[in-house]
Amino acid sequence: MAKKLIYIVEDEKHIQELLRFNLEENGYEVECFEDGETMFEVVERKKPDLFVLDIMLPGVDGFEICKKIKENYDLKKIPIIMLTAKNDELDRVLGLELGADDYISKPFSVREFVARVKVAFRRQADSFENSPKRVNVGRITIDFERREVYKDNQIIEMTFKEFELLKLLIMNRGKVLSRDMLLQKIWGFDFFGETRTVDVHIRYLRQKIEDDDNNPVYIETVRCIGYRFSDKEVRE
Repeated sequence: MAKKLIYIVEDEKHIQELLRFNLEENGYEVECFEDGETMFEVVERKKPDLFVLDIMLPGVDGFEICKKIKENYDLKKIPIIMLTAKNDELDRVLGLELGADDYISKPFSVREFVARVKVAFRRQADSFENSPKRVNVGRITIDFERREVYKDNQIIEMTFKEFELLKLLIMNRGKVLSRDMLLQKIWGFDFFGETRTVDVHIRYLRQKIEDDDNNPVYIETVRCIGYRFSDKEVRE
């Protein structure tokens, strides 16, 4: 089996080498870049299986790189982990809103970092197993094999995590899923206070599939607990 290829965009050499060594020890192939411009030159020839992006970079920062990846049809479904030197909720939320799948704050445990990488790949692999080929709910259609979502036969662009979250909600239609459970199932971690991550993704899902995201029909909020995908007949 071919090794998973990981691109790391990080301008601090010692962090590059630390991450490279530990990822290679765990069986991954790694290429490191000091800036986004160099990485994008290479990615045109060879696509990775995962991006790791530092936020604070010379020239184009990690947020802009993340945005460009998610705007690229050939790259947008590749998972992204962001590294930030700031333990700042606004940084984390912005990264998630731009389509990042996970983040980790510096200084971080190398063991935790490698675990996050493994989770990202495991979630990606699990998403292809034990799923029906297609589900129709009201005006929404999800094609699990193609990983595409349609509303009124018009495709809706979604990030990897948005798709996984919608899939989990629909596969448990009518059940109330707590924020902690969604966080653990989709992101693989349940640190205190991080349920904001779930709320951000739910908001963006509603903006994409609901006619009026302030009055949702599909994704219901269950106060003080979490969310539920409606099992009622949808009439819109």
